[in-house]
Amino acid sequence: MLARDLAVSRNTVEAAFAQLVDEGFVERRVGAGTVVVESLGDAAPFARPKSSQGPRATAAIARTAPQPLRLGERGRAMAELGQAEIDSDTGTGTWATNAPEFPWRDWNRLQSRQARRSGSELLAAFPQAGLTELRSQIAKYASLARGVRCEAGQVLVVNSTQQAIDLAARLLLDPRQPALIENPCYPSAYAALIAAGADVRGIPVDDEGAVVEALPEKSEAGLFYVTPSHQFPLGMTMSLPRRLALLHWAERTGTWILEDDYDSEFRHDGRPIAALQALDRADRVIYVGTFNKVLFPGLRLAYLIVPENLVDAFAAARRIVDGYTAPLAQVVLAEFMASGQFARYLRQAKRHFADCRNAVVESIAETWGDAVRLGPSSTGLHIVAHLPGRTDDRALAAKVHGTPSVAPLSRYYLGREKKKGLMIHYGTAGPEEIRAAIRRLRPPF
Repeated sequence: MLARDLAVSRNTVEAAFAQLVDEGFVERRVGAGTVVVESLGDAAPFARPKSSQGPRATAAIARTAPQPLRLGERGRAMAELGQAEIDSDTGTGTWATNAPEFPWRDWNRLQSRQARRSGSELLAAFPQAGLTELRSQIAKYASLARGVRCEAGQVLVVNSTQQAIDLAARLLLDPRQPALIENPCYPSAYAALIAAGADVRGIPVDDEGAVVEALPEKSEAGLFYVTPSHQFPLGMTMSLPRRLALLHWAERTGTWILEDDYDSEFRHDGRPIAALQALDRADRVIYVGTFNKVLFPGLRLAYLIVPENLVDAFAAARRIVDGYTAPLAQVVLAEFMASGQFARYLRQAKRHFADCRNAVVESIAETWGDAVRLGPSSTGLHIVAHLPGRTDDRALAAKVHGTPSVAPLSRYYLGREKKKGLMIHYGTAGPEEIRAAIRRLRPPF
């Protein structure tokens, strides 16, 4: 009868009823036909209309009323800190780069060739630590360019600096254990430490970098996150005496040093400064580097270089976090580096970003004069313009749209004492675009 009413085949109706039986909505009774199961009458979204509800139905509705959102303590912290980062995002962000010389044709050609050559191998599971060829290239690069002392077996390929920090924090910290971070700091690193359940404490920074004298003499901290080659956000390089003192403190207290070397490839004046890890003789430094800033953010490839006694633990932990990084990007980057194209592009990008840095410095001197004080600018992709104390740097930064991106310096400080300034990121803008933007931004002083 239903098949006739719907003008469909009897087999179609029979198949539909069979599916309802399989999913538990109806049951077939010998001699009685097919009926809706009794439990559906009280279950949302199948509950009876209000007019026909009795006491039993009302109780069922009460049981299925929406519950308030309940997150764990760390879940609330993660949601709040993550939302704060999203709300403060300038669109291009302080992480983006856009060097016009990037060889997209060569990159795409390598990608197509590797996809054809590797075939089904790219569909299989990959090692947690990363592609052997890429780990070897990273070890060579870090050794030559940053002075890092490592073997390929100490390299672990991850998706981003953020994932590297998160992995290290969860692996090395106990719940409620103190973790140290520079103040001012990289907010996403602070968020990762909080998400790991750490008791995060700020260490002040001066013109020589993190103040080692402010570190606790008998530290219970599990790790200290630092940016010694280019302090984020202020921009100074940690002095050699401070580096040696920090390493001595880490060895004496047993604290791990998490070194984020996020953009030190772009050294505009003089030769690059060797990484802190290069001076470490006690194996207390875990080194973090990234290609997402050096090449392009959508690549999603970064790396950890860890002491040999931590390799197995980090690889095993990676297994339960997300398994491994996408294979195709790894094989392409490995060939890109082995062929010499990475080094060639990096030389071109350094020249481009040096021109951008010069445009910022010159434009601020011409437009703002002595009203602001510029922070160190010999390395990286941003400069801090320090403002008079009562200036509202958040309101001033909010007036800037597009590139270069501008962020208020005060948002990077922990605690109540916050210095005012503008962090001007020039990674996505050309020199002329920078000059025009600086001319439009006239501080109210």
